[in-house]
Amino acid sequence: MERTRRAYLGAAGSLGLGLTAGCLGGGGSGGAKGCTIEDEPAVSELPAPTLGPSDAGVTVLAFEDFACPHCATYSLEVFPDVREDYIEAGTIRYAFHDFPIPVDERWSWQAASAARGVQDEVDDEAFFEFNHALFENQGDLSPGRITELANDVDAPGCAIQADAVNETYRPVVEADRQRAIDRGVQRTPTIYVDGEVVSPTYDAIASAIEDAR
Repeated sequence: MERTRRAYLGAAGSLGLGLTAGCLGGGGSGGAKGCTIEDEPAVSELPAPTLGPSDAGVTVLAFEDFACPHCATYSLEVFPDVREDYIEAGTIRYAFHDFPIPVDERWSWQAASAARGVQDEVDDEAFFEFNHALFENQGDLSPGRITELANDVDAPGCAIQADAVNETYRPVVEADRQRAIDRGVQRTPTIYVDGEVVSPTYDAIASAIEDAR
């Protein structure tokens, strides 16, 4: 697929906002052997990664932090069933939004930037595959692991590692975070079904989807 990131170059910014939620954390930086990491321009615009038909009757929004263990539980144990039962059936349009609390000052931002790099380099489907792999490896992330996971979804591993280390997509992630704050999101994961917040459990999401159909 055609690379799209150079269409979205812009200047990086920082919100510097403090927000309390159910997850807390710490930080660091670096590059892995085999990849040359160079500075690169920040990307300031990229749409939210989505799955499902654009004309679906119900919209589900998920706000997550890649370092939040509750998000890992949701993404690994709940989302796959939502995807099978409602996204693949064409019932809902599902959009992922970044909301780094941050639980971890390094990986809440770097993992999000890497995931957006995968989206930009490949497509939204690859983003969600990479998203799943990041949560599976949440307790063991490193620049080298980012490279391996990116290669696994047919993204250029060293380029995605660079996106993580440089936080290339931080402006995109920060903008998503600000949108979440503006709509009152205070914790992760937060799930909306047609604009209404629901518990991040399969039963609650499925019930809300059925009610909204």
